[in-house]
Amino acid sequence: MKIRDGYLLRNVAGKNIVVSIGSDVKFNGMLTLNDTGVFFWNLLQKETTKEEMLKAVLKEYDVSSDIALQDIENFILKLQETKILED
Repeated sequence: MKIRDGYLLRNVAGKNIVVSIGSDVKFNGMLTLNDTGVFFWNLLQKETTKEEMLKAVLKEYDVSSDIALQDIENFILKLQETKILED
C-alpha cells in the first residue's frame, strides 16, 4: 500500500496538514496529522506493508505491538475512507 499521487504533507503554522493537489484527486479536504501520523505518512510514501510499518514503529517508539498495530490499522482505515491510499 502507498499514498496516492496528488497529496502532500505540509507544515502550516505549526500544524502538519495533508492537502490535495491537481485535479485527479479523490479527497478534496484537509487532514491534520500528529507526529505519529506524520511518521506513518512518511512510511507510506513508498510501497510498504502493515508488517513493515509495525517493525518501523516498534523501532522508533516505546509502545507495545498491540497498540502500535491498532494505531496503524486506524490510520490506514482513515486513509482508505478518504481515498488517499492506493487500492
